[in-house]
Amino acid sequence: MIALFQTIDLALNLYTWVLIASAIFSWLYAFNVINSSNQFVNSVGMFLYNVTEPLLRPIRRLLPNLGGIDISPIILLLIIFFLRSFMWNTIFPLVA
Repeated sequence: MIALFQTIDLALNLYTWVLIASAIFSWLYAFNVINSSNQFVNSVGMFLYNVTEPLLRPIRRLLPNLGGIDISPIILLLIIFFLRSFMWNTIFPLVA
């Protein structure tokens, strides 16, 4: 049972880092720091977009318009933090 909890925790931790990488990539892309015509850059950007967008889109629909500020990654990071804490502090002691 511990292996299952550790695997879920690892997946959530990896997704956290992918989400942070996606936010940083979007900033670099928006400010033309990286070359947008480079095929590798586009491949990385599309991968990050395709991995993070399915979870960010519903959050964006619920949030009010804040101008040009997108706080959906922060909300998703808070949700992931809550899930990891809930899993280890509430569910795991009941199961173990």
